[in-house]
Amino acid sequence: MQPLIELKNIAFGYGKTPVVKDIDLHIHPGQFAALVGPSGAGKTSLLKLILGTLQPTHGQITMNGVSLQGRNKPRVGYVPQLETVDWNFPVTVGQAVLMGRIRNATLWPWPSRAERQLVAEMLDRLDLGGLINRHIRDLSGGQQQRVFLARALIAEPDILVLDEPTSGVDMRTAENVLHLLADLNQQGMTILITTHDLNAAAAHLPWVICLNRTIIAQGPPEVVFTEAILNETYQGDMLVLRHEQMIFVHQRPHGHTYHDILPNPVLGHALANATTLDSVENGTMMAEIDAMLQEQDTENQEGQNELVRTLPV
Repeated sequence: MQPLIELKNIAFGYGKTPVVKDIDLHIHPGQFAALVGPSGAGKTSLLKLILGTLQPTHGQITMNGVSLQGRNKPRVGYVPQLETVDWNFPVTVGQAVLMGRIRNATLWPWPSRAERQLVAEMLDRLDLGGLINRHIRDLSGGQQQRVFLARALIAEPDILVLDEPTSGVDMRTAENVLHLLADLNQQGMTILITTHDLNAAAAHLPWVICLNRTIIAQGPPEVVFTEAILNETYQGDMLVLRHEQMIFVHQRPHGHTYHDILPNPVLGHALANATTLDSVENGTMMAEIDAMLQEQDTENQEGQNELVRTLPV
């Protein structure tokens, strides 16, 4: 199968500062993949190279076998990070989505009836039909994400590229966004995203690319999410637990609690009111807190030990 997007020995940097190097990557039609890696690893720069807004200093990028260097522009639908959008810009939901048709624009400055109908259908498809005339700043985080997803889809792209689509939203909204992307992928859309949420990637993405200036590893999460690969990717001490075909990834817990670095913390309002001034002066309150936390630590340790005993060897 010919790759939809192919990066051959790509390098890019700003001046003498390298950002990515030795990148060899294939994205195939119908693939759903995620770029993961620490901040500054080059994930967003790699997306911009695919978009054509940055040009590599070395190597070649092709789409369907055609080089993207020069005037050739890829048919890519792009969804930026929510944090980068000016939500006070005076534009409605319908107008924002219509911006995705710029590639197909004619000399006539107003949208055609067919384009307005296409916008309405796209908004209905993403459950935004009743919000067409609402200002984009008046939407929830999940709605804002879907508006920019609609803007990308209405361009009829060959590939959908999203920069941290689950950043800045709550857990339920993030889950809904990933399920929506999975539905679009099932309908044939090729999708590439960046994300910092390794657990969400493990649960939703069939292909993961670990990046830190260069590609460390790529493959299904059950293959590449190992402590060795993630330690090399994040230059840290990562913990990977596997239980009943689920993968849990976290930075290995610190060997201390906040007591060790803040032995006399300023107390919260509720706790302060529940304790008499005499107990504070006599130090009994801190002893009570220490006893309570030691008990919780013991319970947590027992729970972790039980989990480890149930994990397959």
